[in-house]
Amino acid sequence: MFIDSARFSVTSGKGGQGCAAFRREKFVVKGGPDGGDGGKGGDVYFLVDNNTDTLSNYKGRKFFKADNGKQGLGGRMTGKSGEHLVLIVPPGTQVIDDETNEIIFDLVEVGEKVLFLEGGKGGLGNVHFKNSRNQRPTYFQPGLPGQLRKIRLELKLIADVGLVGYPNVGKSTLISVTSNASPEIANYEFTTLTPKLGVVEVGNYNSFVMADIPGIIDGASEGRGLGLEFLKHIERTKTLLFVIDVANYRTMIDQYRVLKEEVSKFSGELAKRNYAIVLSKIDGYIGENLEEDINKFIEDIGLEVSKTNEFKFEGDYPYFIQDLVYSRFDNTKPYFVLPISSLTKLNLKSLGFALYNLLEQGKDEKISN
Repeated sequence: MFIDSARFSVTSGKGGQGCAAFRREKFVVKGGPDGGDGGKGGDVYFLVDNNTDTLSNYKGRKFFKADNGKQGLGGRMTGKSGEHLVLIVPPGTQVIDDETNEIIFDLVEVGEKVLFLEGGKGGLGNVHFKNSRNQRPTYFQPGLPGQLRKIRLELKLIADVGLVGYPNVGKSTLISVTSNASPEIANYEFTTLTPKLGVVEVGNYNSFVMADIPGIIDGASEGRGLGLEFLKHIERTKTLLFVIDVANYRTMIDQYRVLKEEVSKFSGELAKRNYAIVLSKIDGYIGENLEEDINKFIEDIGLEVSKTNEFKFEGDYPYFIQDLVYSRFDNTKPYFVLPISSLTKLNLKSLGFALYNLLEQGKDEKISN
């Protein structure tokens, strides 16, 4: 089961109380107080582990607590410290204060371990209160209480490329044939109910991570369909890949405009990311002239059909790709518009190289900025 959010309270351990004890040893003429200190309460840590990819461990749990420190003992022996509580989360987890909505931690680095709540200090034993006026103190300190916080965990998947498209436009099929992912595939809308990640191999030595999220519909940014719940999973993606279905009853330009609008409404920052467009299911096209329709779509979004063939695209279909030989990369326009077929695997190998190149352009942009 995929769980991408959890809400619960967590507290660190209470410090153990001190001890009131007196020295009683054979052949020792002078005794006196020798009560030890209480042990420190357990701390609470967050640990980022790549072996987990959901927050399902926290499903149905409302409270987590580190162990309390133990009471001090005679003979000036300090009580045992409480066991620390380590909360294991997948990369991409945000820890949010549930009362103020403040982001406390943004945990993205595998192996990262951060201290969240410190355990209470143990109380002092009566040995600390002996003085010239009171040589037989019988009192001690109680341990300090632990810290309590109400938090919310939000998981935002970390991927290089995020697929954005209407339901049933071929996103799941695309990620299944280009990566190691195995999503459920069926010929009806909202087959994908949870995000999926896949590693796309590019050549022998390079790769990138692709994320497929449930389909976006009109009004997704306002809560319609499943889009709003899962749009957050493409917030961390470096590049967006819009999947437009040429065999859909919606026109290509209508699909594109709605997707761009929903992404922009959800996050203005996300709308500024580098992006590209694939025209999927060209093997299922039922119109009169696919070439003319692709040409029209490219013109409708203010572009011109490319004359070069840098990535050796297959077939004679028109396409667009930015020419970066004499100009700087422009992320206000798609890097490419490419017709593909997941069924016949047309242009899929070229798509992998083109996306990898787009990711490299994103790195260059950050360096230059």
